[in-house]
Amino acid sequence: MTKIMLHNTKSRRKEDFIPLDLSNVRMYVCGPTVYDRAHIGNARAVVVFDSLFRLLREVYGPDYVTYARNFTDIDDKINARAAATGRNISELTEETIAWYLDDMASLAALEPNVMPRATDYISQMITMTECLITKGHAYNAEGHVLFDVKSCPDYGSLSGRSIDDMIAGARVEVAPYKRDPMDFVLWKPSDSDTPGWDSPWGRGRPGWHIECSAMVHEHFGDSFDIHGGGNDLMFPHHENEIAQSSCAHPDGAFAQVWMHNEMLQVEGKKMSKSLGNFFTVQDLLQQNISGEVIRFVLLSTHYGKPMDWTQKKADDAAATLRKWHKLVKNARPAALDGAVLGHVANDLNTPGALARMHELVKAGDADAVLAAGQFLGLLAADADWWKPKQASDNVKVRIEALLTDRSQAKADRNFAKADAVRAQLEAAGIEVVDKPGGLSEAVITEAFDPDLL
Repeated sequence: MTKIMLHNTKSRRKEDFIPLDLSNVRMYVCGPTVYDRAHIGNARAVVVFDSLFRLLREVYGPDYVTYARNFTDIDDKINARAAATGRNISELTEETIAWYLDDMASLAALEPNVMPRATDYISQMITMTECLITKGHAYNAEGHVLFDVKSCPDYGSLSGRSIDDMIAGARVEVAPYKRDPMDFVLWKPSDSDTPGWDSPWGRGRPGWHIECSAMVHEHFGDSFDIHGGGNDLMFPHHENEIAQSSCAHPDGAFAQVWMHNEMLQVEGKKMSKSLGNFFTVQDLLQQNISGEVIRFVLLSTHYGKPMDWTQKKADDAAATLRKWHKLVKNARPAALDGAVLGHVANDLNTPGALARMHELVKAGDADAVLAAGQFLGLLAADADWWKPKQASDNVKVRIEALLTDRSQAKADRNFAKADAVRAQLEAAGIEVVDKPGGLSEAVITEAFDPDLL
């Protein structure tokens, strides 16, 4: 069996991955808060852990892997968006969930086996909160229930922070009902305009962190294999998950391996709406950047390193994938290349796997390229974005006329005009290929726009 090695955030080293139960390898990844479209940074985490899901299925078998990714469908951001738009909260969250699933499917991300919604697990959250109060790890104050951080000796072990350092670094006003600045909310009261549920502490709603702990326990029990997410979740969300879960269920180990992907920038700068470089997945799709190209770019940087999304990377990825699609259009999937599998099994080294695919392409091994591509979520048989677009008869006549004008200009040594015609064709998404004997061929690319001719 292929050996898998993964970098464990908690131990801060790469370790052999040894499942707790070979008949049910379990992975939980924190999913979206559903109030808006997923941006390209969100997509990176999805592609990273989809790659791990594919690896686990390849090594242990699809029937022996369970992947859970939640939807946070109760949150103050959702409440604010619903109030601002005058929409019903459930209508807003249903629409956003559908958007999310469609956008991630466009990136060839497999759907997780389990996709729990927080609002379906309120009773489990209340039960866990009651358990924490009973065991002395939480307290009720003014309708809020808060976790007592100092009751958890290992708090900070995931992020490597001490409680004193965290308090010293805090820059937020401390609520008067807290015993300690680091204590965090498990349950909070709801007014008449805010969604809420009955509880022993009055009508209210859960804090963010308790959601994942309750849903993980419901599906995976006290101990499971892998917990993942972006590194922006390491503190406080994942740190608080560990504290809640280990204190509520001290006989369990919670997650054996913690994995975090690094953040994403755009053209060398932090993604920000104020900088005008904030892109949702849907934005990119509407710019005729295919989901396959987006996935290729995301796989091109190791998940543990910061990555920079650039237009050049997208253009280069499209060119590479067009070449690969042409190579494999008549291929049949073969056994997965051992080197490709080995790279991915070595802490998700997807850049190494792509480099190996370049070697297979150079060798002309179309069957192996197809198998490797499909393992990585690329080269789907029904992909058609890479195929040359068709032009109407009228447009074809116009293109031929421009090619004739260019040929005549070259014959007249009017190179400025010849270059201008070529530029006009290229601006319309038509690549001009010069051939021997002074002939030229027009190749219509995926960027083709006849209105620019």
